[in-house]
Amino acid sequence: MAKAQSVDGIDTRTMANAVRALAMDAVEKARSGHPGMPMGMADAATVLFSRFLRFDPSQPKWPDRDRFVLSAGHGSMLLYAILHLTGYADMTLDEIKRFRQLHSKTPGHPEYGHAEGIETTTGPLGQGVANAVGMAMAEAHLNARFGDDLVNHRTWCIAGDGCLMEGISQEAIALAGRQKLSKLAILWDNNSISIDGAVAMADITDQRARFAASGWNVVACDGLDGGDVARALAAAVQSDKPTLIDCKTVIGFGAPKKEGTAHAHGEPLGAEELAAAKKALNWPYGPFEVPDNIRSAWRKVGERGAVEREAWQARFSGSPRKSEFGKALSQFNAEPAIAALALHARKMAAEKPALATRASSGAAIEAIFGVCPELWGGSADLTGSNNTRPKTGADDFTPENRLGRYIRYGIREHGMCAAMNGMALHGGVIPYGGSFLCFTDYARPAIRLASLMGIRTIYVMTHDSIGLGEDGPTHQPVEHLAALRAIPHLYVLRPCDAVEAAECWQIALARQDGPSVLALSRQAVPGVRSDASENLSAKGAYELLKAEGGAARVAIYATGTEVSIAAKAREMLQSQGIPTRVISAPCFELFDLQSDEYQDEICGDEDEIRIGVEAAVGQGWMEAFGLHAFVGMTGFGASAPAKDAYESFGITAEAVVDVARDLLG
Repeated sequence: MAKAQSVDGIDTRTMANAVRALAMDAVEKARSGHPGMPMGMADAATVLFSRFLRFDPSQPKWPDRDRFVLSAGHGSMLLYAILHLTGYADMTLDEIKRFRQLHSKTPGHPEYGHAEGIETTTGPLGQGVANAVGMAMAEAHLNARFGDDLVNHRTWCIAGDGCLMEGISQEAIALAGRQKLSKLAILWDNNSISIDGAVAMADITDQRARFAASGWNVVACDGLDGGDVARALAAAVQSDKPTLIDCKTVIGFGAPKKEGTAHAHGEPLGAEELAAAKKALNWPYGPFEVPDNIRSAWRKVGERGAVEREAWQARFSGSPRKSEFGKALSQFNAEPAIAALALHARKMAAEKPALATRASSGAAIEAIFGVCPELWGGSADLTGSNNTRPKTGADDFTPENRLGRYIRYGIREHGMCAAMNGMALHGGVIPYGGSFLCFTDYARPAIRLASLMGIRTIYVMTHDSIGLGEDGPTHQPVEHLAALRAIPHLYVLRPCDAVEAAECWQIALARQDGPSVLALSRQAVPGVRSDASENLSAKGAYELLKAEGGAARVAIYATGTEVSIAAKAREMLQSQGIPTRVISAPCFELFDLQSDEYQDEICGDEDEIRIGVEAAVGQGWMEAFGLHAFVGMTGFGASAPAKDAYESFGITAEAVVDVARDLLG
């Protein structure tokens, strides 16, 4: 065993046992939870927090703090216990006792925003690994921009066997290895147990070799030996690569009958086994009891970071970059871009260009990239298709050029989106990244977590319908808009022309409480908006074309590329003496937030025939607008030129007119 460490005369093992005891007691009281991981990783976590992690519980949002991510989120009591013991004001003992209870700050898996010190929401395994990669990338970029005096911190992550089995982990570690993120370290809780039993029943991967092959430094240690853990962590700090620390542990360490078994993973120990574990750990204290001397040692760990934080504050106060740094971290850092987009929208309204909306989005990015240095773009190997890289100012982000503002994510949609979440959580950058809309299936867990956390991540998803043409049904999204709209708190923005594309970018950038998906077309569409004095897309749906010759008898609701189809159908109906109006509906979620009066105005009176048009399945349309009919997809698409595909599936102006006339009788 390596030399034991201590704080204020309390050795690492005793401090770790305080974490173990709180975890066991909380799970037992809740009659639910995962005691095994905190019991196995308590020594490693204690060494990390007491000797290596830079943090200050009195100022939990200190910008230059180290970031800690618990990717193995089921072991949440490890984090909650340490936050409590180190003195985070909102993580009281009462909250520990309320573990997994309604409205507590201690839910079953860590949730961003519920308590200070929780840097991200984890639980779906592997997400935290990719979040940590994104955080480390953001640190590297901001360090290059502002220098060591203002930005110089590390990112630490605890991951379990399950995290490393999930496919997203390979996407994330390969990206980190390519980027040589030397300030990133993953502590692998190598306990060889999953829910079903021994990991070897399902996986015999040589994880050390995998990480090494991906460009990582690899260090191994006895995860139950504080001195050996410290040696490994020190080696990570010295590495010029990201580091995997293989911490060999025992799940449920200390529980005589359950340690080293799957029974320690996801169920309370039970009163008898809990008592036996405390006896084995030499912890002769009652439920939730931590002696004053041990609690004092942990508080000193929490107080340790104040000196470094105060030194940073002094550097910040005297820095000539103070104002610029403050703006970068401000929630209002997109204001210059939002203002530039207003000018750009007016220009597009005057010119009315016929462009694919992906090209209109690219033009919007061109208009704002130079005025908003926080914008940080990228693509999952589809740069030319997504139009995500502006022509100027977007050098690649690489180990040789950390100032680069464009990231080559490779064919890693899931890893990209989860890494962007980490960037958004880190702060100081506004991440956006592109792929095809159908590949949001690969990235859905990350998009869902961004929505759950309420963070500003912008997903630029092109080739949004059967209009992408010859690539066929494997690439043509038909159910994806409905599936994305089903995610609570996610804005799905589908603009119809260059004006709406600019407006949708404004919405995504101005939003402070959640992510946005921009669904963009491959095929060109005519410009339909000639007035951009107001961001009408921000209403979610608005009347684009009014009925002429009396009260509207037909209202056609459409999004994106189908708005021009709706406009043509209106023209045909008007020529037949049927007053018809067109409503563009770029964002159902924003429309749902409007007043009842406005929604009633848009949805018209009971005598009006309401028809929806979208080259996608119709789920969600009836609920949004109370339609009488929907013209769209009922199955998968087909490989064909866009025009032929639309005609084959009956998504045409003529089809809309026929439906309207049938309903009118």
